[in-house]
Amino acid sequence: MKKIATTLCFLLMLILPLITIAHPGHGESEGYTIIHYFTEPMHAIITLGSFVIVFAALRLMRKKHS
Repeated sequence: MKKIATTLCFLLMLILPLITIAHPGHGESEGYTIIHYFTEPMHAIITLGSFVIVFAALRLMRKKHS
């Protein structure tokens, strides 16, 4: 399990510069709120993808322990 977690963290560190994109909207009209991260498509895609990856990893780990 530690190998899987370490590998996932390492892959995230490698991919992070590729998925970070600067765009307008931080602190302008709506201010700095959490709503921006769910309504802005750039953030929403990354957030949804992250949830899917975490869910799949947890499900895979549970399946291996059964």
